Parts: sequence; structure tokens; C-alpha cells
Amino acid sequence: LLSQWNLVCEDDWKAPLTTSLFFVGVLLGSFVSGQLSDRFGRKSILFSTMAVQTGFSFLQIFSTSWEMFTVLFLIVGMGQISNYVVAFILGTEILGKSVRIIFSTLGVCIFFAIGYMLLPLFAYFIRDWRMLLLALTVPGVFCVPLWWIIPESPRWLISQGRYKEAEAIIRKAAKINGVPAPAVIFDTTEMQDLKPQQQQKAILLDLFRTRNIATITIMSLLLWMLTSVGYFGLSLSTPNWHGDAYINCFLSAVIEIPAYVIAWLLLRSLPRRYSISGTLVLGGGVVLFIQLVPADLYVLSVGLVMLGKFGITSAFSMLYVYNVELYPTLVRNMAVGATSTASRVGSIIAPYFVYLGAYDRFLPYILMGSLTVLIGILTLFLPESYGNPLPENFEQMLRVK
Repeated sequence: LLSQWNLVCEDDWKAPLTTSLFFVGVLLGSFVSGQLSDRFGRKSILFSTMAVQTGFSFLQIFSTSWEMFTVLFLIVGMGQISNYVVAFILGTEILGKSVRIIFSTLGVCIFFAIGYMLLPLFAYFIRDWRMLLLALTVPGVFCVPLWWIIPESPRWLISQGRYKEAEAIIRKAAKINGVPAPAVIFDTTEMQDLKPQQQQKAILLDLFRTRNIATITIMSLLLWMLTSVGYFGLSLSTPNWHGDAYINCFLSAVIEIPAYVIAWLLLRSLPRRYSISGTLVLGGGVVLFIQLVPADLYVLSVGLVMLGKFGITSAFSMLYVYNVELYPTLVRNMAVGATSTASRVGSIIAPYFVYLGAYDRFLPYILMGSLTVLIGILTLFLPESYGNPLPENFEQMLRVK
């Protein structure tokens, strides 16, 4: 792409902007995907956003200018995050409790890493960018038969009053699993007579309603944003490492699998603050050391970057659980949405951290390492949620240290 449209010299700013605009699409997709799936159903939005991602990726092949490619890339970003989020929600709503925990931690994350590992393998054998894009759209087409396999969420159908459809899905699941279903699952008359309780409405300002809540919110927003800068900064900087760019990208993906496993083990047995803080300080600290490594010891430099990516990835995957545990039910979804938005802001500015490497090879690592260590220390001042019940109201929220 750089040579195709001569994105060098006075136009070199367009290269990081291309990636940033993709993440702008991710930010927009994050906003709308939840609302769309709540209104139109998980399954229909999952497959329609998958079609958007696949279709617009295919259109990118025919781009005649950088501007056309970038606009299409933004739309691909919207589709990509939307089907990722909706698939996550659909899986957690369909699966039973024992499988749900594995699915939402190891399952989603490890399959993300497997897709990440396949990317450099595709790119190594397909050097033409148009053919590479074509190859990357093919898996989206292979997902079409899944429409007849993946059911709609029975929980969503119940919330819409579509009890017969929900019952049909539950009976089919019972038959497949060899479990006898009761004669009556939903008494339609009783269900329709139930009047939903009036729920108190929350607004975004509730995340700042007291000094304690505002402090937790601001620290959480910084935590998500700077962790995202570190994660995407290291992920996008693989071409700048010593050695083969394809191998480096593959190693960057491989290291995520043990990172997710460690995160899962830490969440099961250790306090959240120390787990997240420790992995962030580890990740940021080793990245800071890269500037001290002699130029001829490039294997050691790559090893330190891998260890840094390991720490930051582990912390990133633990943030979702920690965030859910900090906020009461009334604003929990809103809090996750706000912090996730902060994460997207971090991903948007991350390409510019990598861009600074054109001026000084170590500058991106110094900045990312310093900010990651700083936010790791700041995390120690957040409340500890491990072993505590989920707060139901603002009075039950834990206090900052």
C-alpha cells in the first residue's frame, strides 16, 4: 500500500491515519452493535455485521485510491467489532454456566489468537495485498452455513415476549443433550400477566455522582486507554522489530495464548488489583529495558517485546471481569461501555506511538513502557473486588484506597 499510493515523505502521515481510521470504525461499531442486537436480535445482527465486514473487505480489493481504501477500511472496522461483540453476547446467553465461563474467557480469547496467528501465515505466502485481502474475506463466506446451526438467544426472545420460539429452541437443545424437557416450559398466560417492574433509569453522569465513584471512573478510563495503547502499540510495531516481520508477527500472536491462560488462572485464585498491576508493571518494565539492549542482541530485544506483550495482554483480558465487579447493576453496562470507548481511543492513538519510531527507534518503547508501568502502579489504588458480591447499588460500591 505504501508503494502503491506513494505514502512516503510528505504523505507518510497517511499510513498511521489509515490504521487509526479503522479503529474509529471499531469505536463507532462498539456504540451501535449493542443497541442493534437488543432491538433486532443477536443472530440477525451477528450475521448482517459479518456480511458488512466480509463484503466491504472484498470491495477494498478494487480500491483505486488511498481515500477509497481508507473509507472502506473504516466500515470494515465497524463490522468487525460488531460481530465480535454480538457473538460474545450470544454465546454467553445460549451456553450453560459451566461452559459459559470457559467460552467467555479462554474460548473467545484463544480463538482470537489463533486467527491472529493465521494472519502472518497468509501474508507470508500471499505477497500481493489485493490477493491477501481476497484470502482474508473467504472465511466470512464459509460462515454462511452457520445460520442454520446457531440459534437465536432464548433470553432475548423471552425479553421480546416471543415465548413459543424460545421454547422451541430450548426443547431442541434438550433433545440434542439427551435431557428430558418439562411438559410446560413457559405458561404463556402467566408470563404475559407479569408486569415488568419500573427500573430506575441511569445516565452517564451517574458514573461521576460522588467523589469516590468519579475517582474510580476516571482511573478506570485511564487504565483501559493506556493498556490499549500498550497492547495495540506492541501489536502494530512488529514490522519495526529486528528480524523477519512475518515471524515476529506470528510470535506476537503465539504469546497471547499463554497470556490468556495465565490471566484465567490469576482471576480464579488471586486478588484483581495485584494481578492486573503485576502484569502491567511486568509488561511495561521489560519494554523499557529494550533501549539498554545492544544492537547486535536483536533476539534478546524481540524476547523482551514478547514478554512485554505477554504482560499487557494478560492485564487487558482481566479488565473486563474487574470492571464488571466494580460497578453496581444500575450502571454496569454503561460503565463497561464507557471504559470500552476509552480503550478504542487508546487504539486510535496507538499507531502514532509506532509512527514515532521513524524519528527514534526506542521512543515508542520508552513512552509505552513508562505509561504502562504508571497505570500499573495507579491500579493498586483501585478497590479490591475479589471475593466480594457484585454491588447492586451505589451504596455497596467499594471505596478507592
